[in-house]
Amino acid sequence: MSMHKVDFEMVEMTLDVMKYAIGRLTHPAPELGKPKNEAELRDLVGETITPLGIGGEKAFNLFKDVLIKATVPIDHPRHLAFVPASPTKAAVMFDLVTSASSIHGAYWMEGAGGIFCENEAMKWLVSLTGLPKGAFGVFTSGGTAANLSAMVTAREYWRKDPNNRGKKGIIITSSGAHSSVKAMAKVIDCDVLLVETEEEMTSEALKEKIEGLDPQERQRLFAVVATGGTTNAGIIDDLWGIGALCQEKHLWFHVDAAYGGGALASKTARPLFKGLEKADSITIDPHKWLFSPYDCGAVLYREPELAKEAHSQEGSYLEIFNDEGARGFNPSDYQIQLTRRVRGLPLWFSLAMHGTDKYSWAVDRGIELANLAGELITKNPLVELVREPSLSCVLFRRIGWSAQDYTDWTYKNHREGFALVTPTKFKVQGNYETVARFCFINPATTENDISMILASME
Repeated sequence: MSMHKVDFEMVEMTLDVMKYAIGRLTHPAPELGKPKNEAELRDLVGETITPLGIGGEKAFNLFKDVLIKATVPIDHPRHLAFVPASPTKAAVMFDLVTSASSIHGAYWMEGAGGIFCENEAMKWLVSLTGLPKGAFGVFTSGGTAANLSAMVTAREYWRKDPNNRGKKGIIITSSGAHSSVKAMAKVIDCDVLLVETEEEMTSEALKEKIEGLDPQERQRLFAVVATGGTTNAGIIDDLWGIGALCQEKHLWFHVDAAYGGGALASKTARPLFKGLEKADSITIDPHKWLFSPYDCGAVLYREPELAKEAHSQEGSYLEIFNDEGARGFNPSDYQIQLTRRVRGLPLWFSLAMHGTDKYSWAVDRGIELANLAGELITKNPLVELVREPSLSCVLFRRIGWSAQDYTDWTYKNHREGFALVTPTKFKVQGNYETVARFCFINPATTENDISMILASME
């Protein structure tokens, strides 16, 4: 095959890809795809990885005509399950630019221009938290990597005391904390103790938990993880009281605001996070409620140098990055990953294009939709609120339904390509109950969307 033919095919493929991307960007409500099992997909597409290749045109057509239809677009206006996402068109476009630019985002020497843009977006994030001058952060692959990076930093800071070296640490968090907190504690081989509560973790409950530890456990305790907007219900812990208690007890105070942190862009919701400024580290996921594409999380530090002490890597082939001519902000020094793409670039471009006021409006719209859903549920005799809406989460029950009814309803709506709304479990009067849940992120969701979903429960 001649080089000329290969170049021509690549031009054609580039045009096909761009045509697909333009179509996707200009189509506000893509088809709500449905999963198929592996055998079904293999029957439809056959073998795609072969010695001679199947050709770009065939591979791309299989993807856009078959495989994409077995996925759920996260930005569908009636995708209200889990924590959905709704990246701006500007951010999606610049995600293409980010990939095409092939920037290695680990070190300033290689990625200075891209990292500069990321840092501009990070300055805005930090400014929303109220952290003091000198605080800064870095973009990660998501909340799990951010929580892990913060926990490693906290543990290494604790182990600077020679009395703590070699000890297995303890972290306290709430039973409503995100699963990644408990999972990442396993990664760093720490024990996790839970403050049992379905609502906010209070400083009083935390103090009782700490004072109930035996002396050996108390010596092993090094961090508390509070939640700034639980994934299940949007509940914000008592950040002010917990932060003050952590200062008093000399404990690292981490706030997992992966989902809820987006609400900091709302001037009306920001006061709900009073005490966040006391945190030693904070997790925020722009790919959740700040309209970035996957994958874009962030970890912020009150004292970034402590993170650098914990995470910076050494190696003979890396020494050049510390040379005088290469000095600058190296993102790899502040989190667990060495190799990384400049995943904060799409957020930077979208912020630069739209301005921060537009972001505030979009976040406020999610909160407005949650409150609107609460009003519609209150007026509907077939459903009732389990608790008042919090941030953009709404928990409600269909009166008379069993757990299986919720499951059947979810699959029916998904199967028909209408909506993806999944049930969850929430403790009501001491017992876990299966309930329905909305999480609003997409400002394109309408009152009619909500009404139609509620009507599907009749």
